[in-house]
This record gives sequence, structure tokens and C-alpha cells, in this order.
Amino acid sequence: MNYHRYYPVDVVNGEGTRCTLFVAGCVHQCPGCYNKSTWGINSGKPFTQSLEDQIIKDLQDAEIKRQGLSLSGGDPLHPKNVPTILKLVKRVKAECDNKDIWLWTGYKLNELTDEQQSVVPYIDVLIDGKFVQDLADPKLLWRGSSNQIIHRFK
Repeated sequence: MNYHRYYPVDVVNGEGTRCTLFVAGCVHQCPGCYNKSTWGINSGKPFTQSLEDQIIKDLQDAEIKRQGLSLSGGDPLHPKNVPTILKLVKRVKAECDNKDIWLWTGYKLNELTDEQQSVVPYIDVLIDGKFVQDLADPKLLWRGSSNQIIHRFK
């Protein structure tokens, strides 16, 4: 998996102070997307064990109280990203007490493949659906267009 940006401290992408990872790869390529640079699956930089370890360390840092991890992109549930995302979310749940995980995807929850569904039990909040420019609303929290749904699992 490749990624474009990692923010160890972020207050925009989900509730509270968070770590946020923007991954590479998106098949949806929605018109009006603000993150077009992340569409190519081979764009960005390789996601390494070192970065995974840093994310865990940042989430465990008691000095900055982070609420959790946000995964965006691109699309974390791009088929080529799923194995790495699954490994990461399992590790966060195992090693980072009480940290929530938010994930944005262009796929609809009811359309996920079995492999993509394997990530869902580790996610606390899933924002699904393609960005639709005609339904864009800057007043919406944590989503770009009104067709996107915020699913809270826990």
C-alpha cells in the first residue's frame, strides 16, 4: 500500500484530536474530489513498518490525548489497500486502549466485498458513498456531499 500524507495531530478529520492517514488508490475518481492526487494506486510513498510503528506510538502518546485514527485517501478500502488496512486496524485495536477508528470510503456499506467487510468489525465510524458534486454541502460534518452516510458502529 502507498500513502500520501500522515498527520500525527489532526482535529479536522473526525471527532477529537486524531492521527490521520491518507492512502493512495481510488477507483471512484469522483468529479470535484479535493484529493485527486491520491487516486493512483502507485502514487505517493510506500507504507512501511516504520510508519505503522510510528502511528501506534503516536496513538499511545499520553502527552497528546488522541481520540483515535482516521483513514482516508484515496480509498482505504481499495482492494489493493485492504490487506494493509486490516493489519493496521487490528493492531490499533489490540495495542491502543480506547482509540476509535474512522474510515472514509467511496464504496457503500452494503456493496462491500467479503474482503472489504473484514475491516468493518474494527471500525467505529464508517463514512460511505462517493462524493457527488451536485450534493456537496460545506456545512456537513465529516462528509462532502449529502448522499454520504455516517455509520456509527460502537
